[in-house]
Amino acid sequence: MLVNSAYRGDSSRKGWTTEADLLGGIRTTEEGMRAMLQKPTATILCYLQADDLIGCVYLEKKEEDLYLGMLTVDPERQAGGIGKQLLSAAEEHARAQGCRAIQMTVISVRHELIAYYERRGFRATGETEPFPMNDPRFGLPKQNLEFIVLKKNV
Repeated sequence: MLVNSAYRGDSSRKGWTTEADLLGGIRTTEEGMRAMLQKPTATILCYLQADDLIGCVYLEKKEEDLYLGMLTVDPERQAGGIGKQLLSAAEEHARAQGCRAIQMTVISVRHELIAYYERRGFRATGETEPFPMNDPRFGLPKQNLEFIVLKKNV
């Protein structure tokens, strides 16, 4: 599965977005993806190249904001602009849904990833959320983790 290969395990180390040093286990399951897609306010945008899925992003409308999660690009194709294109498409989707902002959570120690989003206009809100440390569906933490909330007006 694309999401797992981009975030966890040895395959994720081919790209710069790996969480392998922070979390063991897998990033998501087919069951978890199915549950996400069953939400009537959820969408997954896909980036295809010659019928191959090489990128995707999960979006969910939550009141006046759009939640963005699991921005994923094949580790061997990262740093080629696909993530930027998916973020741009997410912003278009947010505007089409009448959302005022896009919000996301990022593990606080992922400084390069936070900087990536900040270069694209996202700002830390000052809010934090706990990481589900004892829920293997989110991975097996190798250290104490928490999320910071980032937001961008659209």
